[in-house]
Amino acid sequence: MGVLLRLLSARPEAEEALQELYTRVWLRSGRYDPAKRRGMTWLIAIARNLAIDRLRSRPPRGTDEGLDPGADSAPRAFSRAIAKDEAGRLAGCFGQLAPDRADAVRAAYLSGLSYGELAARHAVPVTTLRIRLRHSLLQLRECMDQ
Repeated sequence: MGVLLRLLSARPEAEEALQELYTRVWLRSGRYDPAKRRGMTWLIAIARNLAIDRLRSRPPRGTDEGLDPGADSAPRAFSRAIAKDEAGRLAGCFGQLAPDRADAVRAAYLSGLSYGELAARHAVPVTTLRIRLRHSLLQLRECMDQ
């Protein structure tokens, strides 16, 4: 829910997307391979892709909206503990990346910027950016698996 809220910015839309996420996970559960990645990583990837699909289907807007003030800002203790542990590990892994690469990964996968927008921001061709992102993600994955 946190990933969906962060990317979609509106609680009602995030709740709708969460319901759709549950359906997708149920239908795709046979595709999950624990040898390849952790369950939470798999769920977050599906949530992120779903949110980006929804963002891309929106008509362009001139202003950004903040998070819904009614958003649940107090997750349960267990969820908070898991999120804190994973966030700490992820922050450490991001620290191993070059600053420009860490910024590109955050912008692409947390803020939902397109490859074209990122390539323009970093003044590199789209192909180069995609290769850098892939290498950075592989490095993050290797770090998180340790």
